[in-house]
Amino acid sequence: MIIRNDGAVSALLKDVAIPRMFKVRQSFPRPVIKPEHIPQAVMQELSKSELSEQIRPGMRIAITAGSRGVANVAIITKSIVDFVVSRGALPFVVPAMGSHGGATAEGQLEVLADYGITEDYLKCPIKSSMEVKEIGRTENGLSVVIDKNAAESDGIIVSCRIKPHNAFRGKYESGIMKMMAVGLGKQVGAEQVHSQGMQNIARNIERIGNVILQNAPILFAVPCIENAYDETSKIVGVHKNDIAHIEPVLLQEAFANMPKIIVGECDVLIVDEIGKNYSGTGVDPNITGTFSTPYASGGVKVQRTAMLDLSDSSHGNGLGIGLSSVITKRLFEKLDLEKMYPNCITSTVLESARIPCIVANDREAIQLCIRTCVGIERDKVRIVRIPNSLHIEHIMLSEAYYSEIGSYPGLEIESELEYLRFNEEGNLF
Repeated sequence: MIIRNDGAVSALLKDVAIPRMFKVRQSFPRPVIKPEHIPQAVMQELSKSELSEQIRPGMRIAITAGSRGVANVAIITKSIVDFVVSRGALPFVVPAMGSHGGATAEGQLEVLADYGITEDYLKCPIKSSMEVKEIGRTENGLSVVIDKNAAESDGIIVSCRIKPHNAFRGKYESGIMKMMAVGLGKQVGAEQVHSQGMQNIARNIERIGNVILQNAPILFAVPCIENAYDETSKIVGVHKNDIAHIEPVLLQEAFANMPKIIVGECDVLIVDEIGKNYSGTGVDPNITGTFSTPYASGGVKVQRTAMLDLSDSSHGNGLGIGLSSVITKRLFEKLDLEKMYPNCITSTVLESARIPCIVANDREAIQLCIRTCVGIERDKVRIVRIPNSLHIEHIMLSEAYYSEIGSYPGLEIESELEYLRFNEEGNLF
C-alpha cells in the first residue's frame, strides 16, 4: 500500500485551512491520595479485622494485576504484597487481563512489566499462564473458569480499578466483578462473558462473578477509584461477602469523578495518542464520544475524529482505530494485528479494529476531518485537541471557542491564539 504526501489525496487537502488554536486548562474536583501515602492507605484498609483475619501464616495468596493503565498500579500491587507478607503468608501475582497481551503468557508479563510490575520490584513471584480451571457453571449454562494458579491458591485478593465501561452500562462495569469474570478468566473466560453479545455482557458479568464468589477462594477485593486527573483518589478494602452490594455504590462514585471535555460539542476531535494504557479501546469513549457499541453513550458530541499516534506501551495493539475517522501512516505502521485481533475475537466487537482512512501525516489527518464535516462553516470549524483520553486537564481549542470561554465554567485560557506548528514531514511538533 502506498501512502504519499504528494498524491491525489494531498492535492485535495492542501488548501484546507486549519484554524488558529489556543491552550486551555480544564478544572475538576481533585480528591487525591498522593503516591507516597498509598502504602499507608492500603495498610490501613487491609488491617481491618474482617480483612486481615482472612490471611493466615503459610497461605499461598494470589493477587490480581490487570492490563489497564491504572494510576500507581505498581505501588498499589506492591503494597498489597507487602501486607500479605506481613501476615506471614506467601503472595504471588497473577496477570488478570483476559485476552490482552496477545492472549499469551509472555505477552501478559510484558504488559505488567511496562507498568513496573516485575518480580524484582514486588519481591514475590509472578505466575503468568493462560491455563484455566473450571469452578462451576451459571444458571444459564455458561462455564465459569479462572486462572489455574489462582484457583489452586489458598486465597485470592482482587486488586482493580472501578470506573465506567466504554462499551456497555450495567450494575457492574469495569471493576471487581469484571476483573474476576473477564480478567481472571483469561482468554477462555473472557470469551464466555462476551459469547452472547455486548447486549448481555452486564448480566453475564454478574452471573459469572457470583459463581466465582461462591466457588473460588476469593478473600477480598482492593479496588481503587481515580479522580479526573488520572490520580488515585480512593482505595477501599471490600470483604468477599460485601462485593456484590458495595461495588455498584463505588461505580456511581467513579462516574461522578470522571473528567469530560467541558465544551461538550465539536466538529473535529484530534487525539494525539491512543493506546491500551489509556483505555481498553485505545481511547475512552466516555470522554471522546466514540463508542463501539450502541449499549453505552456519553462523551463529547463530535462529527469527525483524527487519531495521530499509538503509544509504545501498547506493543502494536491499536484497538480503537476503528472508532476514528482517519489515522496517520505513522500510527498504521505501528499496528501489530496479532496483538490487536485477539481482543476483537474474544469480545465479538469488531468495530474498534476496523481500518479507517489513512493519510500521510498529522496535517492531512486534521485537514481530511475538516473537509468532510457537513453543515459547518469551515472558517469557523470547532476543533478540540487532546493529548489522549486519560489526561485532559490541558487541551487545545480552535479560535471559534475563544470568545465563548466565559460561558464554560471550569475553563481557563492558557495561551494566545496561534497556528499549529508542523515539521517538514507534516507532523505536529
